[in-house]
Amino acid sequence: MLDKIKEPINDDLKRFEPYFKEHMSTPVSLLNVITNYIFRRKGKQLRPVIVFLSAGLNGKISNETYVAAGMIELLHTATLIHDDVVDEAYERRGFFSINALWRSKVAVLVGDYLLSRGLLVAIENNQFELLKVMSEAVKAMSEGELLQIERSRKMNIDEVTYFEIISKKTASLIASCCANGAISAGASAENVAQMKLFGEYLGIAFQIRDDLFDYQPSGVIGKPTGNDIKEKKLTLPLIYSLSQVEPSERKRILNLIRKHSKKSATINEVVDFVTRNGGLEYTIQQMNAYRDKSLKILQSFPESEYRISLELLTNFVVERKK
Repeated sequence: MLDKIKEPINDDLKRFEPYFKEHMSTPVSLLNVITNYIFRRKGKQLRPVIVFLSAGLNGKISNETYVAAGMIELLHTATLIHDDVVDEAYERRGFFSINALWRSKVAVLVGDYLLSRGLLVAIENNQFELLKVMSEAVKAMSEGELLQIERSRKMNIDEVTYFEIISKKTASLIASCCANGAISAGASAENVAQMKLFGEYLGIAFQIRDDLFDYQPSGVIGKPTGNDIKEKKLTLPLIYSLSQVEPSERKRILNLIRKHSKKSATINEVVDFVTRNGGLEYTIQQMNAYRDKSLKILQSFPESEYRISLELLTNFVVERKK
């Protein structure tokens, strides 16, 4: 599916690789070793793909599009490294994380370096509008992460707060990819706003799909991951299920997570609780609703190979298995 999605921009993605690597390079040998390690283990590069497709949908892919994609990928990589430090995670995409190999102090500094490079890419190319959109996204991501930490400690996240968190943490970055792609192609203010809204809806659907993996069989292992339960994170399947039961049952489940979240028996019981109380069905409905809202916005743009790819991407986001 991803190969089909990337077809209209394959040449641009090939040119983007050396462009991105060049902006990660540094004369500091330790930093160069680490940035090369990061580059060799890059993921699906969904965010640059979204930037290029959004530009193509709104006009022509330009040098400004490469600036937008490079800036976003640098800043996104920085936030992933910082997230791994915050979460004390020692794996990223099946490989050792930066803090696992070089410890937290180095990881934080590498994240800071990539963050500054992302900002400088925009400044060196006088792309201040792109920088403004991206900076707003980074601000929102930080707010979302802190809001989740604050509420998770008290385990009092309701549905409204959940959507606020994922809108800030995940959707804001994808929205900025869409907006900056459109800006780089010279789109009108109205079309930039529409693309930003498309990206927000897409990002929400993306995060809901991620949150479902905790409770549904997924990936190679073919069973729920239970990661959010272990970390005492309340996501939509559980939030909805808790709202459907008596206060005493809600209290029992929350106490179970609070005191025994890492036990396999707890994970199995919580997954069963969510399944029995309609949490999965409700969450899938919400995810599909955001997918449909994303597709409806795309329908307002002229049909093109870029629109078809963005439609395929929107469906891929909710159908993916990992």
